[in-house]
Amino acid sequence: MRIRIGCRLRYHLTQPTPLIAMLNVHYSRFGDLERADYLITSPSVPLACYRDGSGNWCTWMVAPTGDFTLSTDGIFRDCGQPDPIAPDAVQHEVQDLPFETLVYLLGSRYCDTDLLSDEAWRLFENTPPGWERVQTICDFVHSTVSFDYMQASATRTASETLAGRYGVCRDFTHLAITLCRCMNIPARYCTGYLSDIGQPEPDRLGDFAAWMEVFLDGRWWVFDPRNNTRRVGRILVARGRDAADVPLTQTFGPNTLTQFDVWTWDAEDDPAEVLSGSRN
Repeated sequence: MRIRIGCRLRYHLTQPTPLIAMLNVHYSRFGDLERADYLITSPSVPLACYRDGSGNWCTWMVAPTGDFTLSTDGIFRDCGQPDPIAPDAVQHEVQDLPFETLVYLLGSRYCDTDLLSDEAWRLFENTPPGWERVQTICDFVHSTVSFDYMQASATRTASETLAGRYGVCRDFTHLAITLCRCMNIPARYCTGYLSDIGQPEPDRLGDFAAWMEVFLDGRWWVFDPRNNTRRVGRILVARGRDAADVPLTQTFGPNTLTQFDVWTWDAEDDPAEVLSGSRN
C-alpha cells in the first residue's frame, strides 16, 4: 500500500522567531519512505537538525517576520496490515522491567498518576494482568470519554479528562497512559499520521493522531484508546512521555497559526487541493 503523507503549517510572525519542528517520519520507519518527506520552508531559511533524547528527529530554525510556511510531502509504503495483536502477551513484574522502560511508569506533565492511582486500582485491580488489562483500560477510556474536537485544550491533564469526560485523541491517550502506568505497565505517547483508508469518510479535515505504546512480553505494542480498533496506515512521527515531549512545532515568540493542513491519502488518489494549496 502506497500512502501519500504530508502537512502544511502557516504562521504569521511579528518578529524573527526561533522554532523547532518535529514533522518528519520517525527514524524507525524511515526505510518505508518511497519518497522522503523533506521539510521545506517558505521563505527558505537555514535548517539545523538533531535527535532529541527519545530519538525523535527535530529541525531548528529562525523564522522571519511575516508569513512563514512549513511543509512536508512524501510517499510511504505500508504493509497494509492492521496493528498487530498478542492477546497472550504478559505483564512484567516491575523488578523485571528493562531499565529504559522505567521512565514510562512515572508521572509526567499530562499524565498525573498521583491523582489517578487509587481510581485505577479500584477499576482494574481484578482484571487479568497483561494484554487483557490494557485492552480493558482502552475499552473504559473509549466508552467513558466523548470525542469533541471543539473541546481541544493544550493544558488538559488525564485527571481533568476523566472528570470532564470529553476531549480529543491526545486526551484519550493521556488518560489511558496514566491508568496503565498506575497499574505498573510502562506506557508512552505517540503522535503521527493515521490513514482513513478502509474507514468511513472522516467528519473533519485531516489532522495528526495520538496513540500509545505499552510494554508487554518484552516489546512495545500499539493501542489506540480513541479509535479502540486495529487500524492500517499508522505512521509514527515521534514518541515520548506525553504530548509535552513531542510538540509538532515549538515557537519561541508570539505567533498566529493561519493554516493547518494534514493529508494521509491512498497514493492512487491524489487530491488536487493538496498540491495546489487551495485549502486556505
